[in-house]
Amino acid sequence: MNSVPTFHPPTPPCNKELVLKVIPMPADCNAYGHIFGGWVMAQVDLAGSVLPFRYIEGRIATVAVKEFVFKEPVKVGDLLSFYSEITKIGRTSITVNVEVYAERAHSNGAHVKVTDATLTYVSVDEHGKPKVIERS
Repeated sequence: MNSVPTFHPPTPPCNKELVLKVIPMPADCNAYGHIFGGWVMAQVDLAGSVLPFRYIEGRIATVAVKEFVFKEPVKVGDLLSFYSEITKIGRTSITVNVEVYAERAHSNGAHVKVTDATLTYVSVDEHGKPKVIERS
């Protein structure tokens, strides 16, 4: 009789929200079989923009990446989960921390933290100029 393996989802950071899940593909891979850091950075930028976009309910622009740490390589077929939290709201900007966890293929649900980053987004008007964030 075949038994179904037990799935153990990651224990997310308690103060962060799951904002993106993605599986990197072979086209995103370097010659050594790992995913390009730039591809991971682009996904982190997308994930980081979700909460500011919701808060501002309008246009935003990435203006700074204060810290970006690669802790483990990302591999083709990993299921990446991106968790985000707003850490600061300024007059026109919002700073966000993003943590990325990989569920490795054939790992019975094991997860490893692969990346974290701190990014800042600015609220912009239709002309791309900074716009004051209205507090709710």
